[in-house]
Amino acid sequence: MEDNKNNALYCSHCGALIGEDEDYEEVNGEVVCTDCYERHTTTCDRCGAVIWTNDSYGDEYTTLCHHCYENHYTRCSCCDTLLHEDDAYHLDVYDYCSECYHDEVDKSRSIHDYGYKPEPIFYGNSERYFGVELEIDGAGKDSDNADELLRIANSDGSSEHIYIKGDGFLDDGMELVTHPMSLEYHKNYCWDDIMKKAIYLGYHSHQTSTCGLHIHVNRNCFGEDREEQDVVIARILYFVEHHWNELLRFSRRTEYSMNRWAARYGFEKTGREILDKAKKGNNGRYAAVNLMNYATIEFRLFRGTLKYNTFIAALELVDAICNLAISLTDEGMLSSAAEWDIAKVLNYIKYNDDTYIRSITFLFPRVSQSKFLKYSKAFRKSGINTYRLLDSPDWTAPVEGNIAVYKHIIENYNIAKSGKPSKRKLLKI
Repeated sequence: MEDNKNNALYCSHCGALIGEDEDYEEVNGEVVCTDCYERHTTTCDRCGAVIWTNDSYGDEYTTLCHHCYENHYTRCSCCDTLLHEDDAYHLDVYDYCSECYHDEVDKSRSIHDYGYKPEPIFYGNSERYFGVELEIDGAGKDSDNADELLRIANSDGSSEHIYIKGDGFLDDGMELVTHPMSLEYHKNYCWDDIMKKAIYLGYHSHQTSTCGLHIHVNRNCFGEDREEQDVVIARILYFVEHHWNELLRFSRRTEYSMNRWAARYGFEKTGREILDKAKKGNNGRYAAVNLMNYATIEFRLFRGTLKYNTFIAALELVDAICNLAISLTDEGMLSSAAEWDIAKVLNYIKYNDDTYIRSITFLFPRVSQSKFLKYSKAFRKSGINTYRLLDSPDWTAPVEGNIAVYKHIIENYNIAKSGKPSKRKLLKI
């Protein structure tokens, strides 16, 4: 600004007098002292115009005047990243960066990319939740088929229960993934309808060499912090390793398939030693109990299935193992493993049509009445039947004192789909 009386100049920004021998600059036609110019102005990276720092429309990497920003730049509608107009992606009148655009497109697909992972929605009232990954194969990675399955799975229309992903290890199929659900919610969910539709569309799961059933359990149901959780997880690993042969049979996998997709860590004297071995990560995520996820542990043992009863039996078994690991001490896990006849722990009933009964029957031979009551309490929390046998059972020639137990088991499951008594046999697992 020029003083008419003495011809003096003043800085339009700070008001300081500019001496006759002092330099000055002009910003938008206004006189600015060199100090304010250096401290409070910058240059537009696109057109080179000098602008006030507070008037910059760019980000920490790019400085822009208002004109260049309005005419040549935009921001991602999702993450607010500054974008040149040539780099922006457009979808439904919104602008996106490349990453957010592909995420938005993926959300609208029936079959998502393998890495897709939405924010979890929890269903059911429980401290323990189960997230399921069920692989199906043989009828195509087909959007129309996916739409039909999702129409059943998310039929209430208010929220998503299941989403579908591609999986490069499948020959010609896809993976059904649930949001976390309580065990009771899974039992009452429309799994039977989903599975029947998948079969109708031509998919298989058990009858393939590619499909698995993976069950995630939230870590925080085992304890409030990592240290408490590790104590329980160590007991789970001990149970799995100690009863590996029986679990292999229950999983319905071949030994080759188990070694490839759900390898064991190897038996040690204590669960803590197995956990220490597991934390070295030599198996990666292809372990029977995968510990690589931050919020969950993943039981990967099971072969895929499109039979509702088999599916629920796997969930109940995982729930029972978790209950035991929480309820028993380390010493209790060690002693119980020695006292139980685990070959009978995983007994279940099989119909002629290979449909498995949901309930798992736990038999306790060679254990005192007091210890039986202590151990069975943990099982009954999951609604699992428990029986105390007088001796190690022999299904072909049971001892006299156990006949009543077997008779009760058989009568308890004397149900067939036709309503008529069905021929079935108890299998030794």
